[in-house]
Amino acid sequence: MQFKVSSHVEYDVSFPSTLILSIHAQRNASQTISHEKFSIEPATKAEEFTADANGNRFVRLETGRKKHLSIHYEAVVDCEHHVIAASKIDYTPVAEMDRQAIPFLFPSRYCQSDRLGRLAWDLFGKIANPYEKVVAIVDWIHDNVEYVRGSTNSETSAYDTVTQRTGVCRDFAHLGIALCRALTIPARYFSGYAFELEPPDFHACFEAYIGGRWLVFDATRLAHLNGLVRIGNGRDAADAAVASIFGRVRSTQMLVDCQLVPGQKYVPLDRKQVTRKGVSLDMGRS
Repeated sequence: MQFKVSSHVEYDVSFPSTLILSIHAQRNASQTISHEKFSIEPATKAEEFTADANGNRFVRLETGRKKHLSIHYEAVVDCEHHVIAASKIDYTPVAEMDRQAIPFLFPSRYCQSDRLGRLAWDLFGKIANPYEKVVAIVDWIHDNVEYVRGSTNSETSAYDTVTQRTGVCRDFAHLGIALCRALTIPARYFSGYAFELEPPDFHACFEAYIGGRWLVFDATRLAHLNGLVRIGNGRDAADAAVASIFGRVRSTQMLVDCQLVPGQKYVPLDRKQVTRKGVSLDMGRS
C-alpha cells in the first residue's frame, strides 16, 4: 500500500540550541520512498544521519540565533504489510534467536521487565502459544490501562503505568514490551505514522520477535496494524524519540497526517482477525 505522510512542527527558541528529530520514514526492504521533501524555515544548519543498526533516520539541526523554526516533512511511502496465520507462528528459543534480537530481551530505561516478571508470569505464564501470549498481553493492557491524553510525561515508565493504570500510546507500548521481555520474548519500540488514527499524531506501538520475525502489536487499538508507516525502532522511546532537545526550545505546533494514495483498495485488519493473524512489517532482516 502507498501512503502519503507528512508532519509539520514549529518551535520557539530562547537561545542557540540543537535538536535531533526522528520524523523521516525509514528506508528498508519493505518500505520504499518514492517522493520525499524536508524543509526548515528559516534555513538553518542541518544534517541527516543514520546512527544505529535499526536504520532510524535522524536530522540534527542547530538553531543558531533564530527565535522560531518551522519544520516540514512529507513523503510518499510504499509499504509491504505481511499477514501471517497465527497457526504458523511458533516459539523461537533463545538459543536459536537471531543475534540482532537478543538485545531486546533485556530491561531498558522505560521497560523494566526485571521488575514486572512476577506479574507477567502470574497473568500469562500458563499460555503456551507465544503468539496467543502476546495477544493476551495486548488485551490485558487495553482492558486495564485507560488511555488518557496528557496523563503521563517523558519520565513515565512501564512500571509506573502498571501502578497508575493510565497512559498514552507510548506508555501502552512500553508496558507491552516489558511484559514480553519478562516472558523471554524479545520486544522493541515502534514509532510511526498511522492511517486513520484519530486524532492524527505520531503513533507508538511495539513489535515482538516470534517465529523468527518481528510482528507488530498495538495495545491502544487506535491504529490499523496494516496501516502503519515505520519511522523508528529501539529498546524504548529513548532510542526513537520524535524530538530530542539540547538547549531551551519550546514546541508550539505539531501537525501529523497519513493518507492513502488515491486509487487503492484498503481493507483494515480488524480486532477479531488479529487473534488469528499476525502482521509483520518485515525490514529485510531480523
